[in-house]
Amino acid sequence: MLSFLQLCVFALAAFGAQASAPDNALVKRQGAPGSGVLTDFQVYEPVLTPSGPSNQYGCVYTKTLMQYDFANSYGTPFVGNYTPPPCSFNRVTMNFTVAVKGRQFDRLGFMYLGDTEVFRTSTAEPTIDGVVWMYVKEMQQYNVLWHEPQKIIFDIDNVVDSTYTGILNTTLTATFFTIPDSPATADTILPISSKSSANNLGSVFQIPNQNASTAYTLPNNVERAVVSLAYCGQIDEEFWYSNVFNSDVDTFANTTGSLLGSGTWREVQLLIDGQLVGVAWPFPIIFTGGIVPGFWRPIVGIDAFDLRQSEIDITPLLPILLNGASHTFEIRVASLNDDGKGHASIAEIPGSYWLVSGTIFLFLDKNGAHTTGTHPTISAPAPAFSISSAVTQNATGANETLTYSTTAKRQISISSTIRTSAGSFPVSWTQSLNYENYNQLSNQGLVQLTSQNTTAMDAGSYGYYHTYNYPLVVNSSYAETSTSVGINGTISRGEDLLTLGPSVFPQGVQNFNVSGSSSPVIFPVGGGSLPLGQQTISIPNLPQFAGSQLSTTQQASAEYFSAANASYSYGTTAQQFNFGGVGLGGGVNTELYSRNVEASNDTIVYDEQHLAGNTFQIPTGSVGQLNQIPNAQGMNIKAILGRGPGNNKAQLGGGGPSK
Repeated sequence: MLSFLQLCVFALAAFGAQASAPDNALVKRQGAPGSGVLTDFQVYEPVLTPSGPSNQYGCVYTKTLMQYDFANSYGTPFVGNYTPPPCSFNRVTMNFTVAVKGRQFDRLGFMYLGDTEVFRTSTAEPTIDGVVWMYVKEMQQYNVLWHEPQKIIFDIDNVVDSTYTGILNTTLTATFFTIPDSPATADTILPISSKSSANNLGSVFQIPNQNASTAYTLPNNVERAVVSLAYCGQIDEEFWYSNVFNSDVDTFANTTGSLLGSGTWREVQLLIDGQLVGVAWPFPIIFTGGIVPGFWRPIVGIDAFDLRQSEIDITPLLPILLNGASHTFEIRVASLNDDGKGHASIAEIPGSYWLVSGTIFLFLDKNGAHTTGTHPTISAPAPAFSISSAVTQNATGANETLTYSTTAKRQISISSTIRTSAGSFPVSWTQSLNYENYNQLSNQGLVQLTSQNTTAMDAGSYGYYHTYNYPLVVNSSYAETSTSVGINGTISRGEDLLTLGPSVFPQGVQNFNVSGSSSPVIFPVGGGSLPLGQQTISIPNLPQFAGSQLSTTQQASAEYFSAANASYSYGTTAQQFNFGGVGLGGGVNTELYSRNVEASNDTIVYDEQHLAGNTFQIPTGSVGQLNQIPNAQGMNIKAILGRGPGNNKAQLGGGGPSK
């Protein structure tokens, strides 16, 4: 006989008109469901949260952390005070719900507990009738912070005026509860940030305008240490994967204008005392206004509502970090410089800009212990690059086509032996990264094809193992007159992740590792033109898992037109998503959640979901009409697409999304 979890499903349109709307003030003040409000959503692995005041393991306590309207909020984030709940807990989930209507660009949002960034998100661009979305996030990796009073800072730089009318109505809640066999979380958390919370400001660094570093003397009894990195490019660096080499920026200067340089390769670096100890090769995040807005309604881009962080195991460095001295932790972002003769080298990004922060997670030995060990062996040679570029000309002698490519490879290895109260054992951190990018600009820069893939493997101490694969193909073109602009494009992209062992971030499988529970649990699954809703289902007993595996792809086509008085965008987007648990000891993998969804012109036309053996056929609608969206008046179309300098949306009223 199967035991089961009773699950309450919210936030989808998913279960049709029979699904009841949640009691949510945000939704109410944006208008009744069915009034034309669009429910946007990110497709991601379910985050299960108990409902009700308790379960068999203790209390279930939900509190509101923020209810705030972001209007003219540049330099004035939400600031609130958090106190821990009046009961014990080892797990936290957080629900962020937003509604906005009118005219507004996408914005970047940051949440901090004190000086530590704990959540980076972006907003959806609204329709005239409005959009609403909900994102639920795992947060127990910050348990040590949640157990103490904190200053909460939530920073979304927004502008409201006669043109940009969208006010971001937000509600943020957290639910605290207990599950058995919860994975260990850090005993101490230290931020790598500007530490601006004392001034009621966000603490993100802006590179290259700031030196993104801080110094700490670590406690002597650290037995494991991991650093996470949060990052994304803005303005000239938002579409970094399509930038040209510095030697090619003026290829079309006499026709369509100059291009953005520094090449297509980017690397986020962690240095300790000036020594490179780990890197992240970024996922090409695309926000909801990115390339063609019609791509991203109601299905937003992969990770757009929750930008993932990368982690670097610095445990092998403990023998030299635990010497009672202060050590400097620094984040840099690297790009390419070329000599115009087919040779490339690492360079710092030259201008606008990347937003970065980091977090040091420390796992402690017993009080009074002092971790020692052998001096680490470090191998971190420069990446190996191979680049090429070629220009063809038309019959008039003008440059017609620019084709350029980049490959990069890097290996990093750090190892030592550490001695703790449990004995001596070897620890290591290794990375193997590969990158390929091909671009072609044709029709004197009016058309661009980008094909890129990043693959990497990270392996750390205590059995941590992580691989990632980021394929991307974008084809876009534009045209403009003195009074109008048009863009059309197609995109195919993916994200493949395998994580085994003790990641500092939840892998999503601990929800399913709990068997025999009878408590109702909530998870978000939805979106579309139907209202937010909930449903109850059953989940059978499932085995314990060693890790998780995620694979998702998006394919889309869209067009955009903007004139002086109106702008429209339409498109079709399909996403396939699979998430599963990896069996212990090489056992059988188990599919936990999958979704196959397609939307056209803001309407879901196909949606099927599977959750641990349960199948849902989702009600769909007919293809919608074109929707009016913010226009591009006053903006440089090349800047919007990342093909050259000019006024892009981030410079009009401050952001899109940007600081």
